[in-house]
Amino acid sequence: MQRGLGGKGLILVGWLAAIAIGMVPCAAFAAQTAPAGQQPTTPPATQAPMTKAQAKELFRSVDEILSFVSSDSKLPIEHSVKRKLISREQVNHYLKKKFDEDEGTKRMERSEIVLKKFGLLGRDFHLRPFLLSLLTEQIAGFYDNKTKTISLLDWIPPDQQKPVLAHELTHALQDQKVGLTKWSDVTPQNTASNAEQDNQHIQMDEADTARDAVAEGQAMAVFVDYTLRPTGKTLADAPELGDRLQDMAADSSGSPVMARAPLLLQQSLLFPYTDGLSFEQAILVKKGAEAAFADVLANPPSSSFEIMNPQAYMSHVPVPVLRLPDIHPLIDAEYMPYDVGVMGELDVRMLTELFGGQKMATALAPEWAGGVYYAAQRKSAVTEAEKASTASIALLYYSRWKNEDSARSFLRVYASEIPRKYSGVVRRTQDEADGNEQVYSTNEGDVLLSISGKGVFVSEGFELPLARKLRDEIVGIQPVGPVQTATVQPHELSLGLSHTLSSFGIIRAAALQRYTFEGRPSTAR
Repeated sequence: MQRGLGGKGLILVGWLAAIAIGMVPCAAFAAQTAPAGQQPTTPPATQAPMTKAQAKELFRSVDEILSFVSSDSKLPIEHSVKRKLISREQVNHYLKKKFDEDEGTKRMERSEIVLKKFGLLGRDFHLRPFLLSLLTEQIAGFYDNKTKTISLLDWIPPDQQKPVLAHELTHALQDQKVGLTKWSDVTPQNTASNAEQDNQHIQMDEADTARDAVAEGQAMAVFVDYTLRPTGKTLADAPELGDRLQDMAADSSGSPVMARAPLLLQQSLLFPYTDGLSFEQAILVKKGAEAAFADVLANPPSSSFEIMNPQAYMSHVPVPVLRLPDIHPLIDAEYMPYDVGVMGELDVRMLTELFGGQKMATALAPEWAGGVYYAAQRKSAVTEAEKASTASIALLYYSRWKNEDSARSFLRVYASEIPRKYSGVVRRTQDEADGNEQVYSTNEGDVLLSISGKGVFVSEGFELPLARKLRDEIVGIQPVGPVQTATVQPHELSLGLSHTLSSFGIIRAAALQRYTFEGRPSTAR
């Protein structure tokens, strides 16, 4: 699903990460690791620009912190990092300009309608203005891998920026090692228009999300070690800190904008930082710094499955990838290709939490064994208003599960959301072929849900006879034995947003502001 939002996974992670290299849940660790006796402070709403002496001190500290980052990560310093001091007004101008020009933003806007069709975003939710508000609220500093420059903020005192610098300078050394612009964006950008391209997208769909999680996870690991310096410890010595961040990240009380964000945005935004850190931590503890940094950059994971299951990555466990048959002869007369990609484990976790609650999500997500989706837009949708409506989109989704009980549980959860997504919902039991089908009429067309063994098929918007043909084609092409492994894993629908946001610079995890986000340490717990 990553690709849906921003072309790298429909779920937002890819797009958000691309804009939000500065959106770091660092303060949480400052709160957990600072020496005892230091009291938490709350940054004022506005601060005067720093003095010339402060600016000089901050510029001087860049080389010192860069040296620490290199020593901690074992990534070599190929050359010094350019730096500049910018104002809040300049940051806001940069964000708006990048938001307007970034290709990821355009892909994200295109995918918004697919997220709404799945029910991951409300029909009346407007993603663009919300994200711009979030970025404006959260920006805390950033490294631009295109200009090779780290931007320092003139309204935040040097001591509060230094921990953030440790995070951002990690990105600078990653960039010197592998070239982040090319390394972090490997999925196809064009809209797939035939079966070969469909499966190429599916094979490569999730790679960007996984790489975002690696980049942010490594930067978070260095941030933690920088914050832990007074204690003489490192993340490898205190691995429980990774678990603490996972818990704290769920608290959005420190950010008015984040607090009202849909679950999809909250979880996908934090995924590269929290799950990425856990992934890096697992490798760091088991194999050491060179394996966790340089080796992972050289051989990055390809899916959110591997990020969420680092042992699977280290053991080279196959990643489930399904295929699509050539469905174009069946649909191209009335529909235009719109989007195709993977519904990965993270997507399933978020979707089931939205539809069935956290307990159900925790139980079902690990039972995921592959999933693909395909979205097409009706050619009859001509006006901009028609094209922007979910009624113009017809959707297919096929998922595989590790056992039949999990498949049936997922079907029940998904079916429960149909009356909430559509109006005029009527179940047509008389049209159901057998007990494995559910057929509905809705204000946006027919809906078919069906189960066959460990597979669940969903069609929303395609007329029932066509939906059944598509189902039979899709189910029939899947392998009977173990699911194939992705060469470069496809984007997940939801994670595309995070990927795009990370390119905009470091964003504070608003939920953690009360733990002194901009580097202010607070009382150790």
